[in-house]
Amino acid sequence: MKLLITGGAGFIGSAVIRHIINNTKDEVVNLDKLTYAGNLESLSEVSGSERYAFEQVDICNRAEVDRVLAQHQPGAIMHLAAESHVDRSIDGPADFIETNIVGTYTLLEATRQYWQALEGDRKNDFRFHHISTDEVYGDLEGTSDLFTENTPYAPSSPYSASKASSDHLARAWHRTYGLPVLVTNCSNNYGPYHFPEKLIPLVILNALENKPLPVYGKGDQIRDWLYVEDHARALYRVVTDGKPGETYNIGGHNEKQNIEVVQTICDILQELRPQQTTYRDLITHVKDRPGHDLRYAIDAGKIQRELGWSPDETFETGIRKTVEWYLNNLDWCQRVQDGSYQRERLGAGV
Repeated sequence: MKLLITGGAGFIGSAVIRHIINNTKDEVVNLDKLTYAGNLESLSEVSGSERYAFEQVDICNRAEVDRVLAQHQPGAIMHLAAESHVDRSIDGPADFIETNIVGTYTLLEATRQYWQALEGDRKNDFRFHHISTDEVYGDLEGTSDLFTENTPYAPSSPYSASKASSDHLARAWHRTYGLPVLVTNCSNNYGPYHFPEKLIPLVILNALENKPLPVYGKGDQIRDWLYVEDHARALYRVVTDGKPGETYNIGGHNEKQNIEVVQTICDILQELRPQQTTYRDLITHVKDRPGHDLRYAIDAGKIQRELGWSPDETFETGIRKTVEWYLNNLDWCQRVQDGSYQRERLGAGV
């Protein structure tokens, strides 16, 4: 199978591509605009494969999307391209509306035209997999409730509202036009190659530089943490074995308060890179984010029952692997932090 993956230079997209190239015989076309969060260095271990191709294309550019579809003739599309940082969506929501809503609409329309022209098994086997977030559900009031595939949408931020909109579009294109759409909603991802603006890499890198470790409010916000390589396996399982029209929630079964996550990172760093004062001394509580959801938690029972997927990593094993990866790849982090990863690709004409 040949898969077109939008946003393949991003955190989750690059993990999906690495998984496919390293563990299957499938071909991958990576379509990515290369915004600040797109980093081709995350694909260095697989980019030399003859089964990998890259197209620098904005999903809002209909003519270019049409060209890529006609040229590469994919058998499935995995749509991960999205603006995804909540704080950025609060400061500047326009990019989130453009990419997450208009871009998804543009991609759906281009895909519909492409799919309708397919024949026989190629048309029957085609899939459009829309990858989304648990943030579309809002937050949970109780301590035992879980998000299911039937939980009503109640997004809280411009980011989650734009993703909710794109979910509705994808499902509408399935119901109205018959496009074979699959939707997945995942919990918080973490792991290697995570952009340093996100909580876990930010804490690791700030701690190594003895900078403050900012924690919103009391740090009592609860998230379900999913190791990105587990997520990549789940996404591939859905696009190959999932049933069109269905939604699958993907979670790590690892609920942790933000303050627990930060403290765990500090303790692992103290073990691996000991210093006289403890890393926990760097924790700094800051004013909470507007509209900050308190608790997310995923019921991933459906994907386990129907598709046989479950996470391999516990939070304890996954967070240790993550901290060790950052310690061993500080050069990658440095190029992201100083922006040289973007200057290098511009200099190379990418």
